[in-house]
Amino acid sequence: MTIAAIQSGLGAGLGALTLPLSPQPPAPSPESRAPSPESAEVRAAFNDFVGQTFFTQLLTEMRKTVEKPAYFHGGQTEEVFQAQMDQLLSEELTEASAEQFSGPMFELFLLRR
Repeated sequence: MTIAAIQSGLGAGLGALTLPLSPQPPAPSPESRAPSPESAEVRAAFNDFVGQTFFTQLLTEMRKTVEKPAYFHGGQTEEVFQAQMDQLLSEELTEASAEQFSGPMFELFLLRR
């Protein structure tokens, strides 16, 4: 369709102007690019950072909502090693499910590059 055809349909008087209206080609999506080893390496680092940061904060805030039990509390030793346990848990959670929420963030990150 041309501008002249549109304008003639609307009754405008610029009939000599005939510029084709062609749609712009879509931007290449991150999936259409060939995955490079660098891209896979960056994705792995991105997943680790996002997942561990998210899950570490999640576990820290969850622990704040739970009071110490009257019985079966490890005392000071439990408090000292709780951060290490949370780090191990966050690493395991990252390996299991970080891709589900860091994937869309990584795609947005690639679009900005």
